[in-house]
Amino acid sequence: MLNILENYKGIHEIKHMSLKQQKQLAGEIREFLIEKVSKTGGHLASSLGVVELTLSLFNVLDLDKDKLIWDVGHQAYVHKLLTGRKEKFDTLRQFGGMSGFPKSSESIYDFFETGHSSTSLSAALGMAIARDLKKEKYEVAAVIGDGALTGGMALEALNDAGYRKTKLIIVLNDNQMSIGKNVGGVSKYLNKIRIDPKYNKFKLEVENTLKRIPNIGKGMAKYLEKVKNGIKQMVVPGMFFEDIGIKYLGLIDGHNLKELTEVLSKAKNIEGPVIIHVITKKGKGYEFAEKNPGKFHGVGPFDCGSGEVYSNSCVTYSKAFGDEMVQLGKHYNNLVAITAAMRDGTGLNEFSKVFPNRFFDVGIAEQHAVTMAAGMAKSGLKPVFAVYSTFLQRAYDQILHDVCLQKLPVILAVDRAGIVGQDGETHQGVFDLSFLTHMPNIVVVSPKSTAELKNMLRWSVEQKYPIAIRYPRGGDNMKVTMEALNDFTLGKWEILHKEGNIALIAQGKMVQHALLAGQKLKELGINVTVINACFIKPIDEELIKVLVQEGFNIVTIEDNVVRGGLGSYILEYINTLNKNVKVINLGFRDEFIPHGKPDLLYKLYGLDVEGIVKSVLKIV
Repeated sequence: MLNILENYKGIHEIKHMSLKQQKQLAGEIREFLIEKVSKTGGHLASSLGVVELTLSLFNVLDLDKDKLIWDVGHQAYVHKLLTGRKEKFDTLRQFGGMSGFPKSSESIYDFFETGHSSTSLSAALGMAIARDLKKEKYEVAAVIGDGALTGGMALEALNDAGYRKTKLIIVLNDNQMSIGKNVGGVSKYLNKIRIDPKYNKFKLEVENTLKRIPNIGKGMAKYLEKVKNGIKQMVVPGMFFEDIGIKYLGLIDGHNLKELTEVLSKAKNIEGPVIIHVITKKGKGYEFAEKNPGKFHGVGPFDCGSGEVYSNSCVTYSKAFGDEMVQLGKHYNNLVAITAAMRDGTGLNEFSKVFPNRFFDVGIAEQHAVTMAAGMAKSGLKPVFAVYSTFLQRAYDQILHDVCLQKLPVILAVDRAGIVGQDGETHQGVFDLSFLTHMPNIVVVSPKSTAELKNMLRWSVEQKYPIAIRYPRGGDNMKVTMEALNDFTLGKWEILHKEGNIALIAQGKMVQHALLAGQKLKELGINVTVINACFIKPIDEELIKVLVQEGFNIVTIEDNVVRGGLGSYILEYINTLNKNVKVINLGFRDEFIPHGKPDLLYKLYGLDVEGIVKSVLKIV
């Protein structure tokens, strides 16, 4: 049998394929993705679930003029494959290679860059409005998952789209809800009628005719509308969308190419916003991903035959955090844990089992999570919100306005701080220090090891003010031995090694880099002092003052952008001392950090051991 994918030339071929050929292509795409992602890692399960959906969209849309936006974008591998990037999959998520998310610089068919959830509908509505204002003719379609629909931004966009009646196609990719047999058949039948252009045209003509008839006509039209809406309320599951002004079509089998293509084709003829509710299976076509879609959502390299993921056995910061949360939960009855659809990723899975009544997964709703935590803290609970650094950005105002302003004892467990690696620009956690440290009333801390994280969390639970604990992805660097700090005094740093007249002031994971750099420098005959800046706010002004008075030159090291980070904070204070001191701030430049393995990125930005040594040699 001819391998269709092997001979595939471009998107224009799909419309000319028979249904049988497209089904064969779907199977070949799944085999291709499983093989490639098993070597590079990536978002496999979500992409396997949208193979037929992507083919149907390419069937119906003309991507040379129509716009297609993928929410988050982690399910866009099929889209990338079909838009001329097949040969780049060996470089998926590798430095200098293909991004794991939509990227405008990669392809003209990546119309909008996404990486965070719930943004697609707002972007799509903006494009549709621009199209209408410019009097242009093309379709705008957005694919959003059922999880992303929990995000407040998505609901805001739905509300606006329904009000404006702008022509827009929304595909709700639902990979959790099953089709209920009691309403599925009737709903499917009604949708076939409602999406038929002839029916819509006929209904509109009848209503207009009745309204022109005095007295009886208008009353009859209103009566018919009430009857129609009453029937919908009983049998159509999407009345929420209908009530806010968006036509609902569903439920549709997301793996039925024929049905999908028919519904999408007819949706193009509906004026105003329409939402197509599609049911898909995450991990479709790969047994291991189907059984464990969470494991294969964002997966590292794995063995195709067994489904076993290759991984090292070190204890991660997320695991250390989760373990300590369970222990603290046994001691503090008022301790509660909150996450935004990241139970496993943040290490809270075990806590959720041991304390189900004190665990709250709010879905993809970081703003809500922070203010809910504020309400809990105001009422006597001790809330810990575990969230990735990159997603905490979405709750800036809530931290400032609802937590810090009232000085409420909310703990922000900022996971994946610093470089996360292969997910790239949208996920690198290199901005949190800059946007947290300028907030009044908050204390920002960072442990140098997984053991220190546990101690720091235990200390934080006892405090009565907002605290952000920032820690990286992965585990400790086993090349260096460190004793975990157990006794914390607000704003006091730890001197790990004191020699010479150069001080390396590092935070979090960078402390390990600084210690190794110190060893390397000693071999070169240069002695340095290494300091663990465990408190990023407030800084240890007393120690800095001593260093300045003793004539130390200072190198600050952080896995955050330099602008507004720890180094800036230290430099501001040194300026007030009016002393001639040389200070070098090491961190990330004022730019978005590309995808690539962390070690390579540290090297690129001079934050690896060799880079730190070179910076010190400049002072010498």
